[in-house]
Amino acid sequence: MKIFNWAYKILKNMDFSDTWASYLNLAINIVILIAIAYILDYIFKKILIIILAIIAEKTKSSFDDFLVANKTAKYVAHLVPLYFISKVVPVILKNFVYWESFFGKSVKVYMVFLSLWIIRSIFNSLKDYLKEKPKFSDKPIDSYTQVIMIILWVYAITYLVLILFDTNFKTLLGTFGAISAIIILIFKDTILGLVASIQVTVNDTVRIGDWITIDKFGADGDVIEINLATVKVKNFDNTTTTVPTYSLISDSFRNWRGMQNSNGRRIKRHILIKENSVRFIHPNEMDHFKKIQLITSYIDHRQSDIEKFNTNNSINKELAINGRNLTNLGLFRKYLTSYLESHAGINKEMNLMVRHLQPTDKGIPIEIYAFVSDKRWINYEHIMADIFDHIIASVNYFDLEIFELPSNSNRKDYSED
Repeated sequence: MKIFNWAYKILKNMDFSDTWASYLNLAINIVILIAIAYILDYIFKKILIIILAIIAEKTKSSFDDFLVANKTAKYVAHLVPLYFISKVVPVILKNFVYWESFFGKSVKVYMVFLSLWIIRSIFNSLKDYLKEKPKFSDKPIDSYTQVIMIILWVYAITYLVLILFDTNFKTLLGTFGAISAIIILIFKDTILGLVASIQVTVNDTVRIGDWITIDKFGADGDVIEINLATVKVKNFDNTTTTVPTYSLISDSFRNWRGMQNSNGRRIKRHILIKENSVRFIHPNEMDHFKKIQLITSYIDHRQSDIEKFNTNNSINKELAINGRNLTNLGLFRKYLTSYLESHAGINKEMNLMVRHLQPTDKGIPIEIYAFVSDKRWINYEHIMADIFDHIIASVNYFDLEIFELPSNSNRKDYSED
């Protein structure tokens, strides 16, 4: 077009050679083109930002607010000068075939990156918007967006290679196949993270907000972020542990979500009873134990059954071991069961039992297995502590002893002997 040759004519009138006049004309046109592109970019950027800001103020949805915050309008505004440049550059470089090809490829490369920036800003806005919604608050939105962006980047890089090197897809695919081992080695962690992120998402293994425990990494707290490569855990001591995402499928860990979604939090703790403190109950002691109200009716019922059995079978009760008998440990277990069944903090609809574990060299473990209705950590610990305070204080009433390693205060001082 003649409009782009005005500088050439002026330079020729100034006795410049054709070569110098052509190159200086090209340089002047490029400078003017850049100036116009900059002005267009500035104007449209201001217009789009103002329009989007007005829309954001008038709408109830916060999605457009996030579009403003993530500078989506700024990236979209770049499309106008880019379109202008893509149309004008071929005309300016009509007589410069090499440079026309170079600038044409540069425009396409910039177009690819600009498209990725626009898509990324939109996805970031969508991610921030969904995180505000209770329905998606526990979903790994970061992983979703990262997986999509990785796919787009792979496509973009492939497209760029095809453009820059003027090759076809089959040749490129063959080259990738030849160097696939190197690619896998370099991007091993990224590939593992991608696979793990997909499996964690599909299998619903971990959600944001879940309480997880991973002993290997010292993580014990709530999941606050799930990315393609890492999972961030805010521990209960307010430290943060970063765990590789692929460790969630390669290593074992504990997710407490099931407990939090259930109707109770489990107590599974035992006390150790000295074996030599366990004995049969003498008939003369029954009145004493009947004063313990939680087992009064039980003792009456069991005592009646035992006496009936021993009488019908002519049991010689000169020795307590003969026939059927009550033991202090048996009464204690029944008392603990009745105590837990009457405790306001225990969920009676879930499993509840006081069980005998395998005797050890430190005594007989009597385990409390029950579920506290209040699952909040602090309240749960208070309820469990109150229960075991009572249990420990109750042991002496049944003439039993709790195993305890000897301390210095319990040892005889032989220093004066």
